[in-house]
Amino acid sequence: MNPEEQQRRVRASFARQGLMATLGASLESVAPGAVEIALRPNPAISQQHGFVHAGAVSAIADSAAGYAALSLMPADAGVLTTEFKINLLAPAAGERIVARGRVVKAGRTLTLAQAEVFASAGGQDKLIALLTATMMTITGRDGISD
Repeated sequence: MNPEEQQRRVRASFARQGLMATLGASLESVAPGAVEIALRPNPAISQQHGFVHAGAVSAIADSAAGYAALSLMPADAGVLTTEFKINLLAPAAGERIVARGRVVKAGRTLTLAQAEVFASAGGQDKLIALLTATMMTITGRDGISD
C-alpha cells in the first residue's frame, strides 16, 4: 500500500473512533510508521486538579501508537492493542497535548510501538508521558478491519 492509501486508511479509521471525538482529539499527521494525535485541554477531560485526565492522555497515546502500527500493516488487516504500559512523567497541562506514536519493530503478527506525549505551552514542548505498546495484526475476523 502506498503512503497516500495508508494515510487515507488511518484517517478513515480515526474518524470512526467515538472516543477520539468525545475527547476532541484530532489526527495531526500520518506517515509510514508514525502518527501524531493532539487535543486541547478543556474541563470535560480534566481531573480534580484541572490537569488533563490520565485516561485521556493514555487514550491518545494508545491511538497514536496503534495507528502508527496500522500504517505498516497489510490492507486487509485490522489492529488491536494487546498490552501497553504508560509512564506519567508530569501533569498534563498546557495549550495542547500531543501524542507522537512510532513503530519500534513491525512484525507479521505483533508490532512494538511507542508514543511520547508532550504538553505544549508558550512554544515549549514538555514530555509528560511515555507509552510502550504491543499491537496485534488481525486478519480474517468479522468486524475487525481498519
